[in-house]
Amino acid sequence: MTVAFASTADHQDQQLYFEAIAPNIYAATAEGDPNVLVIIGKSGIMVVDTTATPAMAQPVIEKIREISDAPFKYVVLSHYHAVRTLGASAYDAQAIIASRGTFDLIKERGQQDYDSEFERFPRLFRGVDSIPGLTWPTIVFEQKLQIFIDDLEVRILHLGKGHTKGDTVVWIPKYRIMFGGDAIDYRSTPYCGDAYLKEWRESLRAIRSLEPAILVPGRGSALLGKENCSAAFDEMDEYLADVYEITRQGTTLGGLKEAFDYAYPRLKEKYGNWFIFEHCIPFSISRAFDESQGITEPRIWTAERDKELWREVHRATEKNT
Repeated sequence: MTVAFASTADHQDQQLYFEAIAPNIYAATAEGDPNVLVIIGKSGIMVVDTTATPAMAQPVIEKIREISDAPFKYVVLSHYHAVRTLGASAYDAQAIIASRGTFDLIKERGQQDYDSEFERFPRLFRGVDSIPGLTWPTIVFEQKLQIFIDDLEVRILHLGKGHTKGDTVVWIPKYRIMFGGDAIDYRSTPYCGDAYLKEWRESLRAIRSLEPAILVPGRGSALLGKENCSAAFDEMDEYLADVYEITRQGTTLGGLKEAFDYAYPRLKEKYGNWFIFEHCIPFSISRAFDESQGITEPRIWTAERDKELWREVHRATEKNT
């Protein structure tokens, strides 16, 4: 059996949903593709995450323009990954905001990530020729940045390492709305290739402590109500614990291939129905393997390293499916 590399066989567009979750606040979700948060004020608009290309950003912009012709004032990057950042130029915003960790990662490995993600998931990079280059923040913060959209307070927070070392969430206290970026996903397999798995669970607890009543995850449906939000945090925490611990158990059998052989079927049994499971799980197991071996800093993924990993675990995938 031949296993298509990452998401190269995924050609089906997902339905875009643009729903009001509070007055003048909208969640753009697409059945497991990267989500976008939109905050519309009379004086300007804030957009959190921008999709992978300016062309792919256009459907969201069209939805916004049905509601408001206010200028795009701020773009916020939840982290450095290309699928979140490279559509930013479509908004021609007055400022692009990111954490210090995100800025440093763009500087260190932004181009490698661009090349890597484009080859992994070409559907999300339609209109790739519309990308003018890497997206560079114009406002960089350390831990917290407070901004007002008219009289609405918006807090932009870095609460610890997790999905990446620069993870940023957006918190709107008035409505207890949390946009999690990929620090929390909902029934869409979290990608852990650049993660700090142990620290991620601690950061997740810090995010959860704000007790959101509305949660817009990085991927997956927007969730309304504290109980639904709490359940999503439970599922996310359990996934992170499982990826690390099950992979760690597999390391006793040998190298990465043996750890993958052990972890893959156990994780698939529990999470195989989540969106992009087959895409993400080899990279996540690889990172969990490294972290369990004491490699604290995630290694840079390149297009070449991606394919080497896929070839290495491909035979394991065949044996366990």
